[in-house]
Amino acid sequence: MKKLFALALVLVLALGCTAALAEQYTIYLVTMDLEDMHWVSVNEGAEAAIAEAKEAGVDVRYVWVGPTVGKNDAAQIECINNAYADNANVILLASNGPETEVETIERYDADGVKFVYVDSPANSDVALCTLATDNTEAGRMAGRTLLEALEAAGITEGKIGIVNINTSTVSTQYRENGFREVFDGKGYEILETQYGEGDAAKSQEIAQNFITEGVVGLFGCNEGATVGVGNAIAAEGETSILGVGFDKSDAILNLVVDGKLIATTAQNPYNMGYEGVKVAIEYLTNGTTEFEDVDTGVTMLTADVIKEQGMLK
Repeated sequence: MKKLFALALVLVLALGCTAALAEQYTIYLVTMDLEDMHWVSVNEGAEAAIAEAKEAGVDVRYVWVGPTVGKNDAAQIECINNAYADNANVILLASNGPETEVETIERYDADGVKFVYVDSPANSDVALCTLATDNTEAGRMAGRTLLEALEAAGITEGKIGIVNINTSTVSTQYRENGFREVFDGKGYEILETQYGEGDAAKSQEIAQNFITEGVVGLFGCNEGATVGVGNAIAAEGETSILGVGFDKSDAILNLVVDGKLIATTAQNPYNMGYEGVKVAIEYLTNGTTEFEDVDTGVTMLTADVIKEQGMLK
């Protein structure tokens, strides 16, 4: 994609098509909120691609917006409406849920605004492409990591708790499904999932309730849930409870290094934003509409990996 993008810009400049590059384009990034470090990283990747485009002569304006009240469907739709009103040409969207924005997306697509899904797609195929984690496989990776750690500790049965965001966030539902698959037929009981809306404090309270129920393991499905799980385990002091999480932030990395979590499943949100903008620029400058969806990948981060890579200052 990077080579294609660079080649296209060289050809445009070589042919003297300055009129096409003289037009100012507007690209918006609309995420689920503005606080989660996952979205901060998506924005950083998008900004890097925007900077490259400007250096290549593309006049592009970039805006990052999202709800300030947490993961709120109405607030996210308002962000999309505002992007449209601000003459956005392309909107990079991390959809709150599969259905919540479909009508809005399709209405604006019909009026010429293109969408690129980053992280979380909606159930509409009008988008140019989707750049996201294979969340089912990532959930399996988290499940295998926890299972192996439990077995290595001689814990071959017991209860396991899952802290998720809500029932409508597709990405975390897929993670949970993959995680559960790993424990099918094993000697563990996966308790009913509890939802903390991605809030670390709420998630910690849920995790503490699970601990009271006597769990041997915990899984946090996103950044807030993972911080909550790690903090709940830390509050227990010396304990045999094992936790695994999802996403990467300094708080999570410290919990792993301190031994409160055995590992976290790190996505590549930077690539989502970076490649998403590349797709948008390719569409805007050359009219390309055929793109392949991209699995942006995950990495299991253990304490050893975090230390070896110097991920904490």
